[in-house]
Amino acid sequence: MDDDSHSTERQRNLWAPWRMEYIDALNAGPDGTCFLCSYGEQASEDRTNLVLWRGRHSFVVMNRFPYTGGHCMIAPYDHVPDLAGLSAESFGEMFAFLRDTQRVLSKAIGAEGFNIGINIGRCAGAGLPGHLHVHVVPRWSGDTNFMAVFGGVRVLPQALDATYEKIAEVGREMDLPKTSS
Repeated sequence: MDDDSHSTERQRNLWAPWRMEYIDALNAGPDGTCFLCSYGEQASEDRTNLVLWRGRHSFVVMNRFPYTGGHCMIAPYDHVPDLAGLSAESFGEMFAFLRDTQRVLSKAIGAEGFNIGINIGRCAGAGLPGHLHVHVVPRWSGDTNFMAVFGGVRVLPQALDATYEKIAEVGREMDLPKTSS
């Protein structure tokens, strides 16, 4: 019997042409710079760019291509590839934002746990290896359900705009730094 249901081609490929936007965004923003640098410079576009909060040295942005709903990133304004490139002020502010983002996500969307990580270098999984950023990925009991296991896809139950509004509202209640939008 010639059954190709176990072929590598059939099991490994999920055609998702809309992901090209993500791939293009990793390489450059609209003006040819990295998208985090662009977002850092475009305070008037914070709502469009999903920037939640800004500090003097760093900012918090929702991931446009999230692993789970509410997936955020914390990035310095400086385009540095690793922790050694951060000033003490940037480092401190980023980790204060990390603490605050975790608190906001717990309250705003009921996150029960978190994966928090920094990928340094492409071989370590960094999609944008030149601009350091911290991922804050909310998690819930049972969120690794059959869709991810069998379908190789994630289910995001809420639109990015609605999630942004919910998180931003809790941030305002907690008096986190304001964005310009």
